[in-house]
Amino acid sequence: QLQLVESGGGLVQPGGSLRISCAPSGFTLDNYAIGWFRQAPGKQRDDVSCISSTSEYIWYKDSAQGRFTISRDNAKNVVYLQMNSLKPEDTGVYYCGAFQGLLVGCRPHGSWDYQGQGTQVTVSS
Repeated sequence: QLQLVESGGGLVQPGGSLRISCAPSGFTLDNYAIGWFRQAPGKQRDDVSCISSTSEYIWYKDSAQGRFTISRDNAKNVVYLQMNSLKPEDTGVYYCGAFQGLLVGCRPHGSWDYQGQGTQVTVSS
């Protein structure tokens, strides 16, 4: 079954760090742009960061700029989101999506080709 799998979420105190990962099952990410987005209870989906297939294009939500770093290792077939200086408002389920094409901002032109089941990130003292 072709799918994306997120991992690395957890509970962290404000100011702490987490690195979450997005890896495919059954295919390779080489030709896919990847986006990270989060969903908090009662809130709309929030685009966080995305990266093109070649890493030439990277986008961050304003509040993530300077704190989060997206990267990809095509040799290991994985995309990371390093999150530092975490705040309670960063809490949510983080999902990754893969799209074989160009992104508009941090959205595919259409819908994501693949989307994972999410990993919970909770920032709380």
